[in-house]
Amino acid sequence: MHCPGSRRGSKLKVITHQRTDPPVLSQPSSPANRIITLNLEPNDPRRLANLCGQRDEHLKLIEARLGITLRNRGNTFQLAGPANRVKAAANVIEHLYREAEVSDLTPDTVHLFLQESGLQALEEDEGDADDEVLLRTPRALIKPRGLNQQGYVQSIRAHDINFGIGPAGTGKTYLAVAAAVEALNQQEVRRILLVRPAVEAGEKLGFLPGDLAQKIDPYLRPLYDALYEMIGFEQVAKLIERQVIEIAPLAYMRGRTLNNAFIILDESQNTTREQMKMFLTRIGFGSTAVITGDVTQVDLPRGQTSGLIQVLEVLKDTPGIGVTHFAAKDVVRHPLVQRIIEAYDLFEAEQEAQVRARREEREQERQERLDRGSERNDS
Repeated sequence: MHCPGSRRGSKLKVITHQRTDPPVLSQPSSPANRIITLNLEPNDPRRLANLCGQRDEHLKLIEARLGITLRNRGNTFQLAGPANRVKAAANVIEHLYREAEVSDLTPDTVHLFLQESGLQALEEDEGDADDEVLLRTPRALIKPRGLNQQGYVQSIRAHDINFGIGPAGTGKTYLAVAAAVEALNQQEVRRILLVRPAVEAGEKLGFLPGDLAQKIDPYLRPLYDALYEMIGFEQVAKLIERQVIEIAPLAYMRGRTLNNAFIILDESQNTTREQMKMFLTRIGFGSTAVITGDVTQVDLPRGQTSGLIQVLEVLKDTPGIGVTHFAAKDVVRHPLVQRIIEAYDLFEAEQEAQVRARREEREQERQERLDRGSERNDS
């Protein structure tokens, strides 16, 4: 691969063709492979150099991550490999070339584009556009990224109770809000309830200024932000005033029965066992509940078991309940977020292994003492 650079502009030309005898590339390709040729216009050497990176590191990253072969001469790029992977790589290169005009690309930027665009296209079959999972809200058309997010949305549509479990940045709360807005917009439900446990971190809520809504607003900010993006600030305010959208702390759910509503319980890892049971038994006819949380970020007082951790075990064999588990690979925020999550997972796994090893060592020593005592008694 060799990358010169280019001139200013933005037009992208895509030429696709099939071949049974593909040219020699940087690695062997199957006769069934698809070949795509991209001509990036305008031919700006500086912009192309930015796209390729030092010693073509950006192109090598795309090659390795998507499992394709890639070569270029000037502004002409040739990609070969399985059809869905080639399609993904072409999509990434086009987006990166547009980005290269306005900012300096880094390997982290390439990684983020691969996470958001390339891997999604890789995981999807080359089916009809009609098969795509889309969430329609008044101000945005939202497309879940990757198979896990698509499966999550499909599960929400198919089940009355759904759990979205995973680390920060995987879209579990955002997609739940989008599904709620879509259901309200299509008159499938009459109202939306946003619920969150108000776990205090060193300060008591009662000492904060304002009424109850103002006290719990900071806890619900991610939900508000998603609503503003999908409906608009003024419309959200009107719907809250008419109680079509209701925001409430989890403690205020006791004694209620929620019919024809879309209920989202966010940060559910901070519920107690009693609170989780109470919440799940509030759900009435015509309602959908989505419970989101991250079991690795429990803020409950030491010694208290998370209701989310317990309920996943209690309901694991219960039909009619959807559970979607997200992983670090599903993170669509800054690439460092994924690395941080993976580092924590590795660290915690090592700690658990050390604890198990110490426990086994103590058990072995205890058994040896018992055996020695038994031998002395026998003698």
